[in-house]
Amino acid sequence: MNHIEVKNLTKQYNNHLALNNLSLAIPRNSIFGLLGPNGAGKTSLIRIITQILQPSAGEVLFNNEPLQPKHLNAIGYLPEERGLYRKMFVKEHLIYIANLREIPKQEALEKIDFWIDRFNLQKWEKAEIGSLSKGMQQKVQFIATILHDPELIILDEPFSGFDPVNQQLLTDEIKRLHSLGKTIVFSTHRMESVEEICSHIAFIHKANCVLKGELNDIKATYDTGISTITTIQNGKPTTQEIPFGEVKSFIGALQENIDVVSVKKKEVSIKELFISLVNEKD
Repeated sequence: MNHIEVKNLTKQYNNHLALNNLSLAIPRNSIFGLLGPNGAGKTSLIRIITQILQPSAGEVLFNNEPLQPKHLNAIGYLPEERGLYRKMFVKEHLIYIANLREIPKQEALEKIDFWIDRFNLQKWEKAEIGSLSKGMQQKVQFIATILHDPELIILDEPFSGFDPVNQQLLTDEIKRLHSLGKTIVFSTHRMESVEEICSHIAFIHKANCVLKGELNDIKATYDTGISTITTIQNGKPTTQEIPFGEVKSFIGALQENIDVVSVKKKEVSIKELFISLVNEKD
């Protein structure tokens, strides 16, 4: 079952076409990577799904129903731009957000304490948000996004401001939420994150969806035609890339004192595919 289905979606801003008859489906309980260069139309699509914007044409279905205001409570949205009250204290801000979401007070306090502990924010819960680093602010914004336990979580550049340690912390949290049955949609330029956690992706370029589907299927379609061969000679490992058709002759020509450790198919990386598609369309 699809959590979100986008049908023939178009968004026109005066003389700028942001989305051009775009269609795609986001399966329930998937981790869906929304990829594309700056200005491709990703944020416009997200803002239509979150009902910040209305489409010029086309429709969006949520659980097979036309998207309606009632669906907003089932969605958590972390925008790329900070949406925090800089003069408020961390815990005060989260209590305010919980109140807006009509979460009962005691339940809200328990959830906030859970997330503050999970993201190691105990020392900063009484600090003004404006005094925090970008990474710390992003943690607070992420907590505010998922505090009401949404079934669909949309993250626009969620790793912004994070060092590698905190990026991994958030990655692990995305995986954990996914294991609890959540559908995660995120837009990012960090292709290594896409490789690690996405089950499905869509490339948007110049308002059009140019590629979409399961990540493994896409990688299989874009075959590199290359094998990576690791050998050991005199105790030292060496890795070489050889075309598929030359693997047998390459191994046959090896000297007796060279051991073959592994022969693996080289998969196309999402970064390589991203660059290739953008250059091709340009």
